Amino acid sequence: MEIVRQKEFVNQYHYDARNLEWEKENGTPETDVEVTFQLVEKNEELNETTVIAVLQFMIVRDEFVLSGVLSQMVKIKDRLINQPSEFSQEEVATLAAPLLDILKRMTYEVTEIALDREGVTLEF
Repeated sequence: MEIVRQKEFVNQYHYDARNLEWEKENGTPETDVEVTFQLVEKNEELNETTVIAVLQFMIVRDEFVLSGVLSQMVKIKDRLINQPSEFSQEEVATLAAPLLDILKRMTYEVTEIALDREGVTLEF
């Protein structure tokens, strides 16, 4: 699978300190990380498909909650995709890797500043 990527885009990124009193009344958030794909174009003449990879996340830690959306437009050459469900788990991981890297980098930097200590390293 030959991939041509555009630059990653940070749609939203939120760092929120935990508010345990609010959570008692409204419920505790749960960690959820999901990658989805939106079909943009299927070009039969060039035998390529363009999709947008979207990473939506909520990461709950003892002291904070991170949430947001990252995305990246990706052109897949020499392959026509009809439905995102056609991607194997390995292909999903390959397509999502740059978005997960951005999330890791941002989280490390933001938590280093916010918590005034070494940043938090996310593992996926």
